[in-house]
Amino acid sequence: MAEAVVVTGAAGALGRAVLAELRSQGVKTVVALDLPGAALDEVGRSAGVHPVGVDLADRAAVQAAWERVDAIARPDALVALAGGFAPGSLAELDEETVDSLWRTNVASLLWSCQAAAARMVASGGGSIVTVGSKTAVGGRAPVAHATTKAAVVRVTELLADELRGSGIRVNTVLPSVIDTPANRTWMSEDLAARAVPPAAIAKVIAFLCSDDAWPISGARIPVYGNA
Repeated sequence: MAEAVVVTGAAGALGRAVLAELRSQGVKTVVALDLPGAALDEVGRSAGVHPVGVDLADRAAVQAAWERVDAIARPDALVALAGGFAPGSLAELDEETVDSLWRTNVASLLWSCQAAAARMVASGGGSIVTVGSKTAVGGRAPVAHATTKAAVVRVTELLADELRGSGIRVNTVLPSVIDTPANRTWMSEDLAARAVPPAAIAKVIAFLCSDDAWPISGARIPVYGNA
């Protein structure tokens, strides 16, 4: 297992599950990146977790945040969870929604991967795990969200190819509906029974960060169970 891992979107429901799983798997240092605030402060109180507040859609802010990461540890892995969701058909789209989802789902990933890859190249390799969506690869879905998540999947494939020679593996997991308190507010009873717990997805992500996953790069891994 990696010695040190950076997790973006760490204060969310999936982020918290990933932090807990990584620590349980023996990762000594986890750097939690997310917007500054009470939620990030809370996860930062866990042993071995170092919170760094940052606007992940801002390239300069991400570069500054990674300078703070440098002072904490040399990461072996990046888990890029940060992202957003907005409903809406083509007719309902507006510029604010498209811009917001592009920044939160795609720009945040690009800037984090850019910073992480530069360091992993220098240290001889590592692992990057991104989060796409089941709707990124098929089925009906909100147009802007599914489009930006499709971009995440394609970025993953491109980076897997570009970074392979540097010993950096890049893979994406594809959730459908995750069983979180926020999602429980709108899910039907049937869907809630089929939704995948964050802890189950976190186990897959932790595996992809581990040395046991060394042959895997460029993969789209479904983690949607029956949802």
